[in-house]
Amino acid sequence: MMENGIYDLLIIGSGPAGMGAAIYAVRAGLKAAVIDRSPVSGGQVLSTYEVDNYLGLPGLSGGDLADRFREHADRLGAAFIAADVKRIERGAGQQIVYTVHTDKSVFQTRTVILATGASHSMLGVPGEKELSGMGVSYCATCDGAFYRNSAVAVVGGGDVAVEDAIFLAGICKKVYLIHRRDQLRAAGSLQKRLLSLENVEVLWNSEVKEIIGKEMVEGIDICDNKSGGRYRLDVEGVFIAVGIVPDTDIFRNLVKVDEKGYVIADETCVTSEKGIFAAGDIRKKAMRQIITAVADGANAVHSAHAFLTAEKL
Repeated sequence: MMENGIYDLLIIGSGPAGMGAAIYAVRAGLKAAVIDRSPVSGGQVLSTYEVDNYLGLPGLSGGDLADRFREHADRLGAAFIAADVKRIERGAGQQIVYTVHTDKSVFQTRTVILATGASHSMLGVPGEKELSGMGVSYCATCDGAFYRNSAVAVVGGGDVAVEDAIFLAGICKKVYLIHRRDQLRAAGSLQKRLLSLENVEVLWNSEVKEIIGKEMVEGIDICDNKSGGRYRLDVEGVFIAVGIVPDTDIFRNLVKVDEKGYVIADETCVTSEKGIFAAGDIRKKAMRQIITAVADGANAVHSAHAFLTAEKL
């Protein structure tokens, strides 16, 4: 580690983008390290039940894939720092040096790759915050086992929501998939699997208006968007999968972001700030998948290395 020196590159985050960057940084011969508040690498991959679309490794669990990423990086000698980044400051003077402040220590680096990923979006309905962890969950693979042989609801219509419903159908008595539109956004293969399951019921054109319960979830108040009618559905668990929010709050004064908070950067991962690069789910782009995040990590290191060479740093 370079705690008393200056890094060529610091990578903030150890999800697929950060791990991809770590591997390419070592291979490029850069003095680099990965900083992440979690000692366990993987990011959102860790909460994925099964990954069936990563090239060459079909059918792995998210945890197994994350382990392989970390094992690869460790085998190459990548450095990891368990710390929570609080802010990044640009130094004054001719040479660009960034100071990265964490809850553990302060580090200096010539370039930074932002790869902090994204967090789950909330519904924003009454009862959601109050019952979080008491029946309200954002990770079916993490918490699904607590609801074995119970009735649960999944809210959403994308790949994650459908994958969650399929997973829960294997352990729960009944699964309701609640979607505000009349068709799902998930991949066709996932929809086919979902609709073939006898214990799954899709509630079309429906929205959750309130999550009901005192100490634990007891049910949900649902609005039928077509009729305007409201009714209660008794469930013991509510799994929310309605999108993600980029974890960019501490970087928004450093680099340009769009109206949703995603860092503006193209396929080169170059941001508005010299020496700062963005990779993975925090970057503004059309597709956010494990494979595109890993590719971002490689591209970001390529751009960082080119920047260091051009600036003769």
